[in-house]
Amino acid sequence: MEVRLIIGDQLNPDHSWFTKVDKDICYVMYEMRQETDYVRHHIQKVVAFFGAMRQFAKHLESKGHMVLYFTIDDPENEHQLDKNLEKTIKMLNARSFSYLYPDEYRLDEQLKTFCKKTSLPSKAIDTEHFMTSRDELAHFFKGKKSMVMEFFYRHMRKKHQILMNGDQPEGGAWNFDKHNRNKWKGTPEIPLPYQPKTTETQRLKKIIDQSGIQTMGVFDEKNFLFPLNHQEAQAQLNYFCEHLLEHFGTYQDAMHTKEVNLFHARISFGLNVKLLHPLDVIQQVVAAYRENKEKISLAQVEGFVRQVLGWREYMRGLYWKEMPNYKSMNALDNHNTLPDFYWTGKTKMNCLSTSIKNSLDNAYAHHIQRLMITGNFALLSQSDPDEVDRWYLGVYADAIEWVQLPNTRGMSQYADGGIVATKPYVSSGSYINKMSDYCQSCVYNQKKRVGDDACPFNSLYWNFLDDKRELLQSNNRMGMMLNLLKKIPTPELAAVKERAYAILSNPDNF
Repeated sequence: MEVRLIIGDQLNPDHSWFTKVDKDICYVMYEMRQETDYVRHHIQKVVAFFGAMRQFAKHLESKGHMVLYFTIDDPENEHQLDKNLEKTIKMLNARSFSYLYPDEYRLDEQLKTFCKKTSLPSKAIDTEHFMTSRDELAHFFKGKKSMVMEFFYRHMRKKHQILMNGDQPEGGAWNFDKHNRNKWKGTPEIPLPYQPKTTETQRLKKIIDQSGIQTMGVFDEKNFLFPLNHQEAQAQLNYFCEHLLEHFGTYQDAMHTKEVNLFHARISFGLNVKLLHPLDVIQQVVAAYRENKEKISLAQVEGFVRQVLGWREYMRGLYWKEMPNYKSMNALDNHNTLPDFYWTGKTKMNCLSTSIKNSLDNAYAHHIQRLMITGNFALLSQSDPDEVDRWYLGVYADAIEWVQLPNTRGMSQYADGGIVATKPYVSSGSYINKMSDYCQSCVYNQKKRVGDDACPFNSLYWNFLDDKRELLQSNNRMGMMLNLLKKIPTPELAAVKERAYAILSNPDNF
């Protein structure tokens, strides 16, 4: 008997493992406290993972495969991966062990250690999901001073011949980002998001609660938008192509108090647990564009392709290139505590209250809310990146460390000193006002730096630049803002910093 391990984010129904049924192979899957407890996760995230895992196990069984599955409340469950494997191997009198390469460094190390200890022949094989190997990005940037995502993205476009005319990009440009920065002002109408036909999620939540797992956020079956099998994930993608793609690119950076999803696809969970393959996703979106050019412009599609083909693969390659040191980087030496309102949404700042409430209600926020609202404030408040990582990894259902860590510690918090981002992604209230309607109904004035009604982002922004000027002065992209900082009269800067210190000393009062 060969034991084959499937981890919770390895639910690829098209993997070559499953092309034929072999009664001498048993697939094993475990719901474990090891995975629920290493950070505090959103309840919808735990429900989504366990629900998708259970449906995948049923799918394999329906095809004739042998499956051994330990549920979270199974008395046989040891809740540690190595202990469960030891028990399973003994139970089945296994002669060999195989697993798919994990996408998280900690699990990769845990399984390597297990394989060294076990006397069984063991091997690891590829998940057959990503469009690059673990080390492809490292080879691509070998010998180069910086790792600019745009160059890797162009390499991927050429490699996979996506939106290309020979060696040239379709439409004459590689990037249509300048067309993707529009504020949504109520039109065009936003269709309702796709609602997967999930089953037994309420029952699963009850089991999780009874198991004593500590979670965050709220659960409402009516707002649960995560697909739990390949068919649902595919239907969600179909819905995006038919109803949302037409305006996706134009408003992909927009934010609005009354809209959670806007024109976003919401397929990130399905992608990250491998219910969908990224190349299939890209090809379907490009095909939808080619079939509907009278409605869908190239800018809508390129923005989507850049996220999946470029950014997603870039993040994964960077993660494996830089780990394990990446996880402890803190280039800006930030050590403040992340405000309590990240777990409650209770703050007078409307942009943060709205974005955090969306996150706690839905285990979801789109990339600009994550980067320029919650991430922006965490960086401006000089919060410890360890705390920021734990929050992002826990609150979002699509957050798995390989994609969360470089996005948070790198892109959002600049804790890697510029490996991912060419400058810190910080802004005052003006950017938030430009891209959203948050400021219109906020108690704070986004134009003011000082005073009781001044937007906290403004004073924190200039205080951040002043506090970090020595660390940032060699960054050419920060030159203009640092020069503007020098022009602020000393008394005014002192007042700005006094306002910032008041916020930093008690952020939950703002």
